[in-house]
Amino acid sequence: MIADDELHELGRDSGVHGEVVLRRRGTVTELVVDGVFAMDDVDTSTERALATEALRRCPGADLRVLVGGLGLGWTAATVLADPRVAELDVAELQPALVGWATDGLLPGLPELPAERLRLHAGDVADTLAGSPSHWDAVLLDVDNGPAFLVHQSNAGLYADAGLTTALAALRPGGVLGIWSSDPAPELAERLATLPGTAAVEHLVLPVERDGRRFDYAIVVARAAQSPADGTE
Repeated sequence: MIADDELHELGRDSGVHGEVVLRRRGTVTELVVDGVFAMDDVDTSTERALATEALRRCPGADLRVLVGGLGLGWTAATVLADPRVAELDVAELQPALVGWATDGLLPGLPELPAERLRLHAGDVADTLAGSPSHWDAVLLDVDNGPAFLVHQSNAGLYADAGLTTALAALRPGGVLGIWSSDPAPELAERLATLPGTAAVEHLVLPVERDGRRFDYAIVVARAAQSPADGTE
């Protein structure tokens, strides 16, 4: 029987973006990035909601989806659970995480469906900039939110230029979803002012952990149907 506090390191790697550690504490898998606790799988409801909330706003089939940030694999797994998704690209800054996914160490993705999933080691900002009008949904979970960055280099994703690039990577009417560990009304307001945005929603998701309530958030923006259409 595994003790609740028994710590077992599954992987550790250091690179240009700092150190990343994958470990299991009892039955819980944890991810630590550059010394900062990034996530665990005690409650994965909000990571999964990032996928379901975005995809339920995407009509049609044969959907192309980009996930920025692999994490423990729960968002990607939820995307793949939607039979309408034909292609899923995941851009992950830490090459070690891509390797651990391939080795079956991530709890959300114990097996990789190679026919629908492509894992890329690299900055999602570069992927977005190189693929205009390509995806039906772009899901960003690269930080603990715009106010709590795991990597300071990600700040540009939440600035006007970064958000505009993300919107431009969507097909007309596509959906951008951004996960945050705290409510992010300022981010929603910023998105609403951009010319490529047709509609914005700020979803607050309460989660009970250890007798405490935590309010997570997802900001969902729908791209305009055409570059000149910034309204519904």
